[in-house]
Amino acid sequence: MNGLRKDLEKYLSIRRKLGFKLQEAGKLLHNFVLFTEKEGVSYITAELAMRWATQPIDCQPAWSAARLGIVRGFAQFQSVIDPRTEIPAQELLPYRYHRTTPYIYSNDEIKRLVKAAEQLPSPLGLRAATYSAVFGLLAVTGIRISEPIGFNRKDVDLINGILTVCQTKFGKSRLLPVHPSTQKALKRYESLRNRIFPKPRTESFFISEQGTRLTNWTVRRTFVKLSRQIGLRGPHDSYGPRLHDFRHSFATKTLLAWYRKGVNVDRHMPELSTYLGHAHVSDTYWYLSAVPELMHLVTMRFEQTKKGILP
Repeated sequence: MNGLRKDLEKYLSIRRKLGFKLQEAGKLLHNFVLFTEKEGVSYITAELAMRWATQPIDCQPAWSAARLGIVRGFAQFQSVIDPRTEIPAQELLPYRYHRTTPYIYSNDEIKRLVKAAEQLPSPLGLRAATYSAVFGLLAVTGIRISEPIGFNRKDVDLINGILTVCQTKFGKSRLLPVHPSTQKALKRYESLRNRIFPKPRTESFFISEQGTRLTNWTVRRTFVKLSRQIGLRGPHDSYGPRLHDFRHSFATKTLLAWYRKGVNVDRHMPELSTYLGHAHVSDTYWYLSAVPELMHLVTMRFEQTKKGILP
């Protein structure tokens, strides 16, 4: 074991106190330190960081660049402690991030996915109810997958129809009002869950058939399986519509509805941005250029404003 392991714990502790969760980054950095130990090296070098970042050999450029960037941040911290430290140059493994074109689910596709979830093998009847409720909630609220699986019972107020999202991305919390129909669906789920697990082992609102909190990985795996089953993906496709696209679909459909109704979108954009939990309203404006129909409506609105038809 070299001194890097101890210094890494200091680095992660400081960053986390500043509000960074570093869950995936922390795992990767521990992996990097293990790599240096196997190589018999006690300090960071650019060559060592490059070799680690480009593993496995056939990994995508974006993945290699992200891994190197994580080490670069640690190296900048470590250079103050150990002058032998080499900080990997920014020019190494350059990669410009490109947003994935969002997939916009049709209402029929959402219904088919929820229906397929309702038919999942479920000895106690809870697995099917849990996944259909989670996928339905993602579709009607646009929340991130980490948010519903992070809900504790106290976070779901089904009397007033308010969901409390606690300390998720960017360390922010927010309140989400939901439609009465969503309240009703969640109440049905809560009633079934309480009958099956009156004394669960977790405070989680959504639970597995084992009475435990759902994990990001199991939800994604189930989603991929159901996507293939209903034809959203091919039988063996690794890529296709994602869980995150429920978020894109919610935002896009909200904006489309506003434009079609003649709503002043600029005035209401901060509301949508807050509901989605975006750090900057500019992140929400991105949806205007992400979907052709939205871009067309934006252009029409701009032309009408120029001609004095709209204020």
